[in-house]
Amino acid sequence: MSIDLKTIKHISKLSRISVDDQKAEKLAVDLNSIFKFIEKLNELNTDKVKPLTSVAETTLKLRSDEVKSKDIRNEIIKNSPQDNEDYFVVPKVIE
Repeated sequence: MSIDLKTIKHISKLSRISVDDQKAEKLAVDLNSIFKFIEKLNELNTDKVKPLTSVAETTLKLRSDEVKSKDIRNEIIKNSPQDNEDYFVVPKVIE
């Protein structure tokens, strides 16, 4: 399927959207590339693929919680803007 400038003008008239010639030519190129991509997708074999209505219906794979870093408290406190041995001290935000 190919869309030409005449079709773009006709669609813009039906939708009551003003499109000048320069934008119409760019739109025709963009739409033709979209249709070429759709044609490539139609060539794919999807016989064994189950239909999916929403990605929210799928269940996520769970992973176990594992502690990967141990005893890094002192390294974290070194990054504090103010020196303190027990806490990470930051500037006051709310007065």
